[in-house]
Amino acid sequence: MTELLCYRDSYLKEFQARVTEVTEAGIVLDRTAFYPGGGGQPSDTGALVTGDTTLRVVGVSRREGAIVHGIKGEVPVMGAQVEGKIDWERRYQLMRTHTAAHILCGVIWRDYRSPVTGGDMRPLEARMDFELDRITADFAEKVEHLINAEVRLARPVHIQTLSRKEAFQIPDLIRTKINLLPEAIKRVRVVNVEGLDIQADGGTHVANTLEVGVIRVVGHKSKGRINKRLRIVLENG
Repeated sequence: MTELLCYRDSYLKEFQARVTEVTEAGIVLDRTAFYPGGGGQPSDTGALVTGDTTLRVVGVSRREGAIVHGIKGEVPVMGAQVEGKIDWERRYQLMRTHTAAHILCGVIWRDYRSPVTGGDMRPLEARMDFELDRITADFAEKVEHLINAEVRLARPVHIQTLSRKEAFQIPDLIRTKINLLPEAIKRVRVVNVEGLDIQADGGTHVANTLEVGVIRVVGHKSKGRINKRLRIVLENG
């Protein structure tokens, strides 16, 4: 099983690993700092260096329980030692974006008790859907003010892994319309934006809300009777 270094340290940019499996879809490593995607966050990209050869990692995915690195170029052989290098600018943008999404979710839940019905993100932009009766330009403007106030509070972001029993003792841990944690998952990774938002989450995040920068609400839309969408983009603070 691949050790996911990105869960231990989201700021890890480079790492050493060994090829443990070669498949048609790519290669499996004994350890990796590449995030395999999930929870609306895309997988990382970057490079693997072996000897004098640099291979492009075009995507990472979970396949039948394995973390598979999609490679552009000649695939290294089993047992080869590689140096992994994350596309850091893109990763850091996604970290900022993912934390911004949690800030948005935290504010909407705190002030309106509205659960998330969907979401997606790309570097420096995201959309989040909520169970809301109505949405207006005034509402979007108010939300933008509220979420940026939370950014400026410099809230620390903590990550811990709990047993399933411990995790489900946290009130409102699961705020999606559907519980996305299958019974097979016995350890739950929890992201806590201190004093604002705590959720089960598998993505990568910044360590403090100040790193997010300025959040702009650039769109709002009704997607149904009680399904409303907000779009955000990030600027440097």
